Formats: sequence, structure tokens, C-alpha cells
Amino acid sequence: MKTRVVGLLLLALSPWAGVRASGQAKPGDQAVFTVGTAKASRGQTATGGIEVPAGSDAALSIPVAVAHGAKAGPVLALLAGAHGTEYASIIALEKLISAIDPNQLSGTVIIVPLLNVPSFVRIVPHLNPVDGKNMNRMYPGSANGTQTDRASHLITRQVVEPADHVIDFHGGDIDESLRPYAYWNKTGRAAQDAISRGMVLAFGLDHIVISTGRPSDPAASVYFENTATTRGKPSIIVEAGHAGTVEADDVALMVNGSLSVMRHLKMLPGAAVPVENPVWIDHLADVASEQGGIFYPLVKRGAYVAAGMKLGYVTDYFGKTIFEARAKEGGVLLYVRAVPSISKGDPIASVGVVGKAP
Repeated sequence: MKTRVVGLLLLALSPWAGVRASGQAKPGDQAVFTVGTAKASRGQTATGGIEVPAGSDAALSIPVAVAHGAKAGPVLALLAGAHGTEYASIIALEKLISAIDPNQLSGTVIIVPLLNVPSFVRIVPHLNPVDGKNMNRMYPGSANGTQTDRASHLITRQVVEPADHVIDFHGGDIDESLRPYAYWNKTGRAAQDAISRGMVLAFGLDHIVISTGRPSDPAASVYFENTATTRGKPSIIVEAGHAGTVEADDVALMVNGSLSVMRHLKMLPGAAVPVENPVWIDHLADVASEQGGIFYPLVKRGAYVAAGMKLGYVTDYFGKTIFEARAKEGGVLLYVRAVPSISKGDPIASVGVVGKAP
């Protein structure tokens, strides 16, 4: 009995552990791995599309790449561009497609470099301009809804469900001046949390938000990453890039972090380079504007601020100050609004309140 208990514990702590730990066949064991129209044989990378059929609105083709390793191993799903003007993460995943050598790979990597194609094409931040919905708020989706709902449904079925691990890529949108950071979704399920914690450390970003209290119902998971989490799949969120820019350092953080996680999961040869002594963020203290007008920031991304500190102010169109934005709590400024235009209720800043290492 003691041997059996030890064996079960090792299985639970394995980086391959997940919803298929019961012994059923893993998708990554297949000779040909298919996502949408992308079909990759062992040792190959294939590209194609996840084809969202027309419904109440237009059809959508979502680009997807599959790197199917020469050897069996876990399935890692990577997705960017839920917000199509968070450019740095989109470009990073595009570059990652060619950076992965499938002949050196054990397992399979699903890469969706750009989910919200209409947002990218039309330069519309935050939302899908086809239906006005946020493409990171409608999971697990519906086959009968609008374009965002239908896309979320197919991403759940074709990207999340075959995966063992998931990384959700974001960054500073056009109106967000953001410093790099990550989210670790702490579920309270010890084995799953241990694996996702290892992933977020291996990715290497030096500020990590401890995320708790997200929806726990798989049928109402809301977010892409949380759709994986609620299905027992270790997953993380990473953010880099600011104010719609594509800078080499931000792209490199995303590419190198992804490769480091693959090494951590034993999908690529070599050792991961985990971040040492990261700043753990206990919670976020967000600040929104109480007035519409013109915003003037007084702080920069990455700065440490004290409770009550003035972060910026809003004027009317004649220069009269009508609102002062102050920090609710002290902490590190994860992002601050990057553009002057602002409406009532728009976010001004996100302050990460520093906590203890978990």
C-alpha cells in the first residue's frame, strides 16, 4: 500500500499530470496532430486555420500552428491576440513558430498567434469590432452565438481540451503603458497549483500576481486561461509590451519565456532558467476615472507608489481639473493609462499590492 501511495503522489506532481492522468490516451501520442486545418506529422510544424462558420454575423479564420514533436510528450497550448492591438505578444508567438524545432521537441505545441483578427485588422483595442464583445470574456463560448461566442467555443474544443498545459499571452494595449508581469491562478488544488507555479517561475517574469477567486464552473469559465484551469489543466497568463508598441526586449521576454517553460516541462532539451526572488503581488488595487475628459499621468509604469499618492488627473476640454486619480493602496504600478482620451469609468492605473511568496 505504501508503494502505491508514493506512486500516486509522484503522478500527481508530474508536469504531465492533468485531466487525462487516469490513463486514457493523450492527444500528443497521435502520429498526426490536427487543430483546425493544420495537420502535423511527427517531427513537423504545420499551419492552418480554425474556421469559425458564419452565423448571425461573418465567418472568421483564426490562424493556428502545430509543432508536433518527433517524440511523445505533453501538449502545450499558447494563445495571443484575444485583444488584437496587444501587438508585442502577437509578434512573439509569430516568431516562436519558427523558433521551435519539432525534431528536438517531445510533445506538441499548439500556437494561436492572433485570435481577434478583426481587432488587429481594424486597429480596435479591447473588443471584437464585429460584435462588440471582449474575446477574453465569453468562454467556454457557444456554437450558436455571435462571432466571439462561436470562436470561443471552437478555441475551447480545439485548443484547450487537447492541451495538458496552457499559456495565455497579453500585454499593454494601445491605451495601457504596462510593465511585464504574470498571473498565477491559485485554485487550491495542490497538485495543479504546484505545476502552474513551476510554469510561471520558469517563464521568468519578475512580477507575479497571485490570482484567486476566479469562476470555478467550467460551464461559465469566462476567461481563456480560466477555461483551462477549471478543466484541471495547469495554466498561466503572461503580459509584456506597452501602449501598442513592439519592442525587441518585450518580444524576447515572451519568446524566451515560452522556450524556458518547454524546457521545464521536458519538451525541449536543456534546463529552464526560472526567475529568482520574484515580486509576488497579493492583489490589485485598480483606479478608474470618475469623469470623462483629458487624462494627464503623473507616474510611469513600474514605479512604486504610496497609498493616497496622486497618479494623474483629468481636465475638461478647457484645461480645468475635474478629477484627481489617487492610489487606493501602495504598491507597484503595473500599468497606467497611455492616452489622453478618457471616459467616465475607464481604467487609469493598476497598482499591484506586494504580498508574501506563496
